[in-house]
Amino acid sequence: MAGKQPTIPGKQQREPGNQQPPGLGSRFWWVVLLALFIWNAVLFLQPSKPEVLIPYSTFLEQVSAGNVSEVLIVGPQISGMLVKPILWPESSATGAPSRSGKAETPANPGSENLSGNREGKNDGENTPKAGAVPQKYGKFATVFPESVGDPALMPLLEAHRVTVNAKTPSKPWFITLLVDWAPMLLLVFYFVWMSRQAMRNQSSIFGLGQTKARRYSSEQPKVTFKDVADADEAKGDLEEVVDFLQNPQKYHQMGARIPRGTLLVGPPGTGKTLLARAVAGEAGAPFFSISASEFVEMFVGVGASRVRSLFEQAKAASPSIVFVDELDAVGRRRGAGLGAVNDEREQTLNQLLVEMDGFEERQEVIVLAATNRPDVLDPALLRPGRFDRQVMVPLPDREGREAILRIHTAKIPIASDVKLDLLSRKIVGMSGADIANICNEAALVAARRSHKQVSMADFEEALDKVILGGERPSLTDPDARKVIAYHESGHAAVAWLTPAADPVHRVTIIPHGRALGITEQVPSEERYNYSRTYLVARIDVMLGGRLSEQIVFGDVTTGAENDLIQATSLARRMMTRWGMGSLGPVAFESDDQQPFLGYELSRGKDYSESTAARIDEDVRKLIAERCEIVTSLLNGARDKLDKLAETLLHEETVDELVLEQILGAGKQVPKEPDPGAKPGTTR
Repeated sequence: MAGKQPTIPGKQQREPGNQQPPGLGSRFWWVVLLALFIWNAVLFLQPSKPEVLIPYSTFLEQVSAGNVSEVLIVGPQISGMLVKPILWPESSATGAPSRSGKAETPANPGSENLSGNREGKNDGENTPKAGAVPQKYGKFATVFPESVGDPALMPLLEAHRVTVNAKTPSKPWFITLLVDWAPMLLLVFYFVWMSRQAMRNQSSIFGLGQTKARRYSSEQPKVTFKDVADADEAKGDLEEVVDFLQNPQKYHQMGARIPRGTLLVGPPGTGKTLLARAVAGEAGAPFFSISASEFVEMFVGVGASRVRSLFEQAKAASPSIVFVDELDAVGRRRGAGLGAVNDEREQTLNQLLVEMDGFEERQEVIVLAATNRPDVLDPALLRPGRFDRQVMVPLPDREGREAILRIHTAKIPIASDVKLDLLSRKIVGMSGADIANICNEAALVAARRSHKQVSMADFEEALDKVILGGERPSLTDPDARKVIAYHESGHAAVAWLTPAADPVHRVTIIPHGRALGITEQVPSEERYNYSRTYLVARIDVMLGGRLSEQIVFGDVTTGAENDLIQATSLARRMMTRWGMGSLGPVAFESDDQQPFLGYELSRGKDYSESTAARIDEDVRKLIAERCEIVTSLLNGARDKLDKLAETLLHEETVDELVLEQILGAGKQVPKEPDPGAKPGTTR
């Protein structure tokens, strides 16, 4: 229709009658403040009837003449009303009115100087100057001589029926103004400040729904895939995402579409966020980064609004990448718990699901997310079309650990005795973040010792500090040191003489952290599966310390508490998870345990009480039989056990070279029980 304004898509049109008035700005409050000052000026500064300042002696004469009708005494100030106006001054500057109202020369010509001692608004202002034209005054003011005093004044006033009023001296007008109007002024200034803050924050609450995502800037330090060691499979999947952003036509011609979402899954510290930063550095496309916890606020609906705002920005800059770190903060399974739900978290998740694969067609926005808890995520979030790929970022293997060590040691001066391959074998199970921390601790140790380079000893001390805790002073009690020496010698001897056990690298009786002694074993190779023989060998090593105490002293101590806990836990897992007990290849427990109380309460044990009793019996028999075997092994090597304990008492720390001299180069196979195998025995 002619004359109708065209509607711009995506914009809301406002009717002329619905225009909202602009907010009250600072000008309004300045006008209010100015009006208050003008009003006070009118009240306090309005002109009053003129009065004349006369000498005190003239005042007494006027009272005696009956020409004073009323006086007001305020401290030393006396003012009042005359019955008949007087002419002041006469033609002479120093003239004074007589009792009859005629002017006469005052006895004290300098009496008009008393006006210089008065306070208030009559401070000499109404004192006629010399040569002034005489005027009639019906009001007067004078100053009472306090230093001299006049006890006859009040009787004189009473005798002539003068009305007497008295007031306490008033404060200056500006102090009165400040006291009376300070609260109002503070309130006005507060409203002015609030008005400015509201305009600065886009009307305060209406800015809450805006996304807090940070856009990657080319000015930031650039991270590439070359800065990420290990994780070759993860880098391969992410390089495909980068290639799609740089060459989208290559995939469109083949009718292919890039995975809409890629979920990086792995333990903490494995480099998931670092990989995302590398994607940002390699892609050259707009990259938006946000933590999932930044979506959620105390107000319901703010999280969903921030999700919409984030994807609106990403779509406007498409093709682009959105990276959500710690996705499990908002992506947890819906409906978990005992009937209580987090409406804000669920609304945020629902909006995220819609934005990733909803009714509307998505533009080229690729979502990367990272989590170390994939088991708690909602199944709807993990389905194809949202997160098409789950890229595993596992803990690095030996070669990966060595590569990570090379990256972090490139920034610090290292000595020639540092063997990165040996260090990589000693840090089995550590993530990239752990390795970076060890390198930093080693540099701190070297700096504390004023070394020019970081040596192998610095790395070993840093490793002990990170894994075991800081080194503590050695024990001074000889009996306690002897018990600890035989305890650690038992661990080391069993590990050295058992073929399936990991090699012993070092033994020490110097306390570290909560441990009074340490037997350090370094695996000779990476293990991805554990045989029953290896697991039993680990139990043997755990039991070696306690059994050594029992053989030598005929008694045991509480020092083996942690050894017994670990040995029992490992034996139970062998029976319940890995089918290595008398019940055969059956798994009674698994890692598929829900972390939510609501799901756990609805589940029970998957086996009966009689089966649980048989499992307990298998665990007990396995531990008891391994105790017999390890005791036999230590009794057969008693001389080596004693020599190793004596060396530890003297040196406190021995390495693998000394161990080889004491225990020999070969390994002795522990005697196995009868092959007729009772449940839980080794074979």
